[in-house]
Amino acid sequence: MSNALLRVYPSELKMPFELRKQNSCCMELFNKTDQRVAFKVKTTSPNKYAVRPASGIVPPGGSCGVVVTMRAQKDIPQDYHCKDRFLVQSIVVDDETKQKDIVPDMFRKGPGKVVEEFKLRVVYIPANPPSPVPEEAEEENESVDSDVDHEVERPSTSNAASKHGYTSGSQYSNDEDVSMISKSEDEESRYEYENQKLQEELALLRKRVPSPGGFSAVFVLFVFSLSLIVGYLMLGSKA
Repeated sequence: MSNALLRVYPSELKMPFELRKQNSCCMELFNKTDQRVAFKVKTTSPNKYAVRPASGIVPPGGSCGVVVTMRAQKDIPQDYHCKDRFLVQSIVVDDETKQKDIVPDMFRKGPGKVVEEFKLRVVYIPANPPSPVPEEAEEENESVDSDVDHEVERPSTSNAASKHGYTSGSQYSNDEDVSMISKSEDEESRYEYENQKLQEELALLRKRVPSPGGFSAVFVLFVFSLSLIVGYLMLGSKA
């Protein structure tokens, strides 16, 4: 089939199909000559499609867009197979030809009359095809999920310690306080032991003094009281 006047693009009509909704597709007509070319679009199913414009004139080296609209369909064809066809007819016209002058008889073949024809078939495609997800995006999502699981399964040391009511720093601080308390308790027990021993020695001393010329009871009591005061002061300074 010769295609010297108009170049029709695309070579087949890919019509989006959606049940009970009308959809459209386009074709573009390019004038390959330096003359004015008239065209007319026909279809095997005129009640199913609307074509705008169905006819017209393409200027030299110019183009014209044609919109084909399929009316809403009630049934889905088996395997989305479509048998519909379109036919684009074109002829050269003079400069005086207008849009209103284009009639069906202009495209009838006859002696010395060149009528060029181009046939297109209709192919149904899904109206809303799912958009593919890039593999890189899927890998990034898997990496993020893995990081989240890692954080959930392995809590930080500070969180684990806070559940037990202390941190590593406070643990060292508590151990030091316990050590100081234990040391203070040991010194207090030792002082009590020495004080008791001193009292026993003073009692023995009273029994061994036979004469008034020895130490008086007042002096002994003074020494005993002094030892108590000194021991208390020593205990207070160490605490």
